[in-house]
Amino acid sequence: MAFLMHNPNPKSARVGDCVVRAISIATGKSWDSVYALLAVKGYEMCDMPSSNAVWARCLEEEGFDRHIINSCCYSVRDFCLDHPKGTYVLGTGSHAVAVIDGNYIDAWDSGDEVPIYYFERRR
Repeated sequence: MAFLMHNPNPKSARVGDCVVRAISIATGKSWDSVYALLAVKGYEMCDMPSSNAVWARCLEEEGFDRHIINSCCYSVRDFCLDHPKGTYVLGTGSHAVAVIDGNYIDAWDSGDEVPIYYFERRR
């Protein structure tokens, strides 16, 4: 388990785009294509592209299933230790981070963040 720093934003900016970054990393799609996907889905749903409902729908359509985490003291690092295989997107309520094969991949070390739900890619 390790933190891997990666920012797929074309300008390496950290501009409140964690959902775009996490989905880009988890799906292997470009930041640009994920941004466009979220914008179109938000338009279709009459909601903002970054809303939980919009990015949840996009992940479901990309083959991910949502799960709830029932613990207030369970960090991203803890999740990685418990999930050494698979592809996930974790949501904390204010941040999203990709996890692939036990490594959390983000533009900053978000290992102490507390996820409240996650999306798991179907195998």
